[in-house]
Amino acid sequence: MSEFTILATLASVHFIALMSPGPDFALVVQNATRYGRQTGLYIALGLSCGILLHSILSLTGVSYLVHQQPTLFALLQIAGGSYLSYLGYGALKGTWQSVQSVQSEQQNIEDPSLLLTNKRQAFSRGFATNILNPKALVFFVSLMSSLVPATMSLTGKGIALMILWSLSLVWFSFLAWALSTQRMQRKVKAMAIYVDGLCGVLFSVIGLSILWQSTATLFGLL
Repeated sequence: MSEFTILATLASVHFIALMSPGPDFALVVQNATRYGRQTGLYIALGLSCGILLHSILSLTGVSYLVHQQPTLFALLQIAGGSYLSYLGYGALKGTWQSVQSVQSEQQNIEDPSLLLTNKRQAFSRGFATNILNPKALVFFVSLMSSLVPATMSLTGKGIALMILWSLSLVWFSFLAWALSTQRMQRKVKAMAIYVDGLCGVLFSVIGLSILWQSTATLFGLL
């Protein structure tokens, strides 16, 4: 298989994965609709940098070594599951408070630690959500090991990294832009509670399922 074919296949598989609903997708949807375009774009940048780091670690074999250490991988899963559950709790708490609020100025009451007040926080939220997601680690280990041969040139591997990073940045940035247009904001504003609630459920279900599996694995190893 030529390097061009490998890179084209890699790009196709990765782009399909990006469009699949998951924590990254939900994070952009929730925050772009709530905080606007700039926050959504910085979250997109954080997510794409997390994907780039996952790609580098997988390509260099570091992620594979982590995946082959059951105790270490279980601890990573616990950390990731806890973080996603934390995001889910915050989103559900904000949804509940919005439902209970009568006056509009009370509808944005949230846990202060979950608010995004600047670019750095938005970038950090995106980066942490991706890099702490153990499912992303497994995905990139599988993707790199199955599609990128060890004999591939350094130039080819560098192009592969750029493809994974740029596709991620373009897709999540487009999503943030599309959800923060004035027309879309008017439509989404009325559904903000439902968006927060749905994203909260998604974060919580994924986070708690990861925690359940990882703690069972960890106790089985002890």
